[in-house]
Amino acid sequence: MQWEIVIGLEVHAQLSTSSKIFSGASTAFGAEPNTQADAVSIALPGVLPVLNKGAVERAIKFGLAVGAHIAPHSVFARKNYFYPDLPKGYQISQFDLPVVGQGALTIQVEPLSGNAKPYEKVVRITRAHLEEDAGKSLHGDFHGMTGIDLNRAGTPLLEIVSEPDMCSAAEAVAYAKALHSLVRWIGICDGNMQEGSFRCDVNVSVRKTGAPLGTRREIKNLNSFKFMQQAIDYEVQWQIGTLENGGKIQQATILFNPDTGTTHAMRSKEDAHDYRYFPDPDLLPLDITPAMLEQVRATLPELPQARRERYTSEYALSAYDANSLTASREMADFFEAVLAEMSPSPQSSPASGRGGERENQSSTSAKMCANWLIGEVSAQLNRDGLEMTQCPITPQQLGGMLQRIADSTISNAGAKDVFRAMWSEGGDADAIIEAKGLKQVSDSGAIEALVDEIIAANADKVTEYRSGKDKLFGFFVGLAMKASKGKANPAQLNEILKRKLSG
Repeated sequence: MQWEIVIGLEVHAQLSTSSKIFSGASTAFGAEPNTQADAVSIALPGVLPVLNKGAVERAIKFGLAVGAHIAPHSVFARKNYFYPDLPKGYQISQFDLPVVGQGALTIQVEPLSGNAKPYEKVVRITRAHLEEDAGKSLHGDFHGMTGIDLNRAGTPLLEIVSEPDMCSAAEAVAYAKALHSLVRWIGICDGNMQEGSFRCDVNVSVRKTGAPLGTRREIKNLNSFKFMQQAIDYEVQWQIGTLENGGKIQQATILFNPDTGTTHAMRSKEDAHDYRYFPDPDLLPLDITPAMLEQVRATLPELPQARRERYTSEYALSAYDANSLTASREMADFFEAVLAEMSPSPQSSPASGRGGERENQSSTSAKMCANWLIGEVSAQLNRDGLEMTQCPITPQQLGGMLQRIADSTISNAGAKDVFRAMWSEGGDADAIIEAKGLKQVSDSGAIEALVDEIIAANADKVTEYRSGKDKLFGFFVGLAMKASKGKANPAQLNEILKRKLSG
C-alpha cells in the first residue's frame, strides 16, 4: 500500500481597510511600535468595539468571487486563549456562523518534478470568516526579554479555510498562489507576504491508501511559497518515517525553520472546545441584506477564470498563455491596454465584409502581445526586481513597437533593440527606429537587386542548390541579410530568393 498525503490550508488575508476592524486606528504598515494601538486595540476597561463596514464588504466580495454562500445572518464570537500579544485575553472572531460559507476555487497545478503535465483541479473552500489580528512579539532586540508591538492588534483579517482536498506540495502551492492572486485581483488585500498581509497555515497528515484520515500537524505562519513547498515536503517525509518506524503522530502546531529546512513542534494543537467560544456580548449579529449584496456584486471586476476563458475563445490563445496573462490583474490589464494600441482599424469590421480578416488580425496581435509580455517583458522585470506596476515601458509604447513588427517596419531582431532602448531610455518606437536606422527594407525592387548580386557572385553554390542541396538556402539567406545589414524584410527576401534560385 502507498502513502497518501492530505493537505488543507488556513489562509489569513489582511483586508485593505485604512482602519482597524473594531476601531478607527490606522492599519498602515511600518509605524513605530505601539503608536497605532488605541484604547480598543489595547483593551482598556469600558471600551466597546464598532464593526468596520469596509471589512464586511471585502469579505462579501471574496465570497462572491469564489461562488460561496453569503450568510444573511452571522455572529462574532470570543475565542479565548492567553498569549502575550493578545491584550484582551481573547480574540474576536467568528465560529459556527461565519459570514462566508462553502465555495470553490479552480487552480492550475504545475507539478514540481518529473515529466507530469500541468492539470486543473477544484479545491473546495469550507468557509471564510472575519476576525481581528493579534499584536506581534519581538524577540531579537531586547537581550533575553520579549518586546510587544500592538500596532497590528485589531487589524481586520479574513481567514479562508479550505477542505483537505490537496495531496501534494505542488497542489498546496498552486492553491495558495491562486488565492493570493485572487484577493489582490479583487482589491481586498495587498498580498504583501513580507509584511504579513498574506499568511498561510498548512495542515498536513498522511495515511495508507483508503485508510481514515491521519493525525494532522499544523505548520504555522508560512509567508513564502518556496518555504511552503519545503515545509510540506519535509513534514510529509518526517510523518511517513515516524509511522514506518512504529511511532505515532501527535496533533501539534509546528514551525518551519528555513535555515535548516526542518519543522519542529511549538505546542500541542488546540481543538475548538479548548478556546471556549461564545457570542461576543458587545457586538450585534451581522445582518447582510440583499441590497447590500447586490451593491458589492456590482463592484466585482471580471474574474481571472472568466478572463482566461475569454482569452482562449476570443483571441485563440493557448491555455498556458491565458493562465500566464491572468497571473495578476496588473498583467492582464497591461495586456489588454497593449492590444488596444494594436487594434485593427474600424474599416476592417464585420459590416464591411472583412470580419474574418479582423478576427485573424486580432488573434495574431494577441499572440504577439502575449509572447512579448510572457517573454521579454517578464524576464526584464525579474532581472530588475520590478513589479508589473513598475514597468518602465507603458502599454502605449509597447503597443506602438509591436505594431511596427506587425506592419513589417522592423524585424523581430530590430524590435529587441527598440525594446532595450525603451526600457533604459524611454521614448516611442518610431523615434528609436529612426535614430538607430532599424527600419526594414521592404522595397521588392531593392531586395531583388541585392539577391541578383549574391546569385551572380556565388554561381557554384547556385548550381549545387539546384542539383538538390536544399540546405544551402540558409547560406544565401545569411549572405542577403548581411548585405542588407539585417534590414531586408525576411518574408520578402525568402520569397524572392526561392524564386530566383529555382531559375
